[in-house]
Amino acid sequence: MTSLPEPARRHEQGRVQGRTALVTGGVRGIGAAVCRALAAGGASVAAGSYRQAEEAQKFLASMTADFPDCRISVHEGNIGSAEDCRRVVREVIQQHGGLDILVNNAGITIDRTVPKMSDEDWQWVIAVNLSGAFFMAQAALDHMLGRGTGRIINVSSVIGETGNIGQANYAASKSGLFGLTKSLAREALFHLQRSGRPPGEGTGLTVNAVTPGFIGTDMLMTIPDKVLDRILGQIPVGRLGRPEEIARVVCFLAADESAYITGQIWAVNGGLDM
Repeated sequence: MTSLPEPARRHEQGRVQGRTALVTGGVRGIGAAVCRALAAGGASVAAGSYRQAEEAQKFLASMTADFPDCRISVHEGNIGSAEDCRRVVREVIQQHGGLDILVNNAGITIDRTVPKMSDEDWQWVIAVNLSGAFFMAQAALDHMLGRGTGRIINVSSVIGETGNIGQANYAASKSGLFGLTKSLAREALFHLQRSGRPPGEGTGLTVNAVTPGFIGTDMLMTIPDKVLDRILGQIPVGRLGRPEEIARVVCFLAADESAYITGQIWAVNGGLDM
């Protein structure tokens, strides 16, 4: 493959240059890949983490070594708590001087069929995957509206489109992100207009979602081989996705040049929805 000319390479890497990004669930899996991609593009990165002290330290050490010119921080917080969400956003703004990009990536699964699903199983998954994304976005949007620019990117799932046996709570939470994304996108433009800031000018304030298919992360690797083989048989490209492939789309949507894309759902799933 022919390498990019130097000016083109600098342009590609500079699309988030000088921006500050907060990635929830950012110390492993898709979140860590997103953090690395944003840092490679020149962004300062704040990674959210909860009860993952050892992984957070390893992540911080690795990122600091690999991106010595980027400001990297890790923030402990429970996404299932509205106040923790607000506190983490405040911390990032105070430590980094602002917040330009929010990636709502944190998510959990508690899988049980509907007859066996407890109240807590349902409520906790909704609290983390959906309500947490709302509270993070609410706090970030308030800051972004004051500046007139920003990017919010919600990480959903193909399960939010298809549903899945034993994952009614997870599917509902991830499907809910579609409506949240579109409503936030409309509100962002509405509030910019009301404040006298033409929403179509400059970098803009956009809200989008990425919908990964089956990605080779720790969460997926816990399923039995027989089930994994069945999943692979359903994917037209014949393999699991890589976290870096999700990160590439997130970074594209986070770029200054993506100002004309908002309220959209981007599927990255190996052709599952063809």
